[in-house]
Amino acid sequence: MPQLLFRGVPAEKLTTVSLALAEELADICECGTDNFTMECLHTTAIFGGLAEGQSYPFVEIGWFERGQAVRDRFAQAVTAHLARIGIDEAEVAFRTYREDSYYINGKPCV
Repeated sequence: MPQLLFRGVPAEKLTTVSLALAEELADICECGTDNFTMECLHTTAIFGGLAEGQSYPFVEIGWFERGQAVRDRFAQAVTAHLARIGIDEAEVAFRTYREDSYYINGKPCV
């Protein structure tokens, strides 16, 4: 945790910056790089009844809230690393989990 879900981002491009991204995010969140999971979802954009190809770059981050300042730095880091692989426009959204509603191996994280 945090989990980053990438849509419209080619996995082969993301892998070239994934280690540096994890290191920067770990610094921002003050945790280890092993806390992060990154997944590229294979999606197809649909518009007007037609399959249009690759989806618009969108990153959804599932995490426990860390405050506005950390959230801002996190989103800026993700956006900067996407720009390094040629994705100059992307959206980032956060999905916040409550620790009392998040379970690992059947046990709550509180």
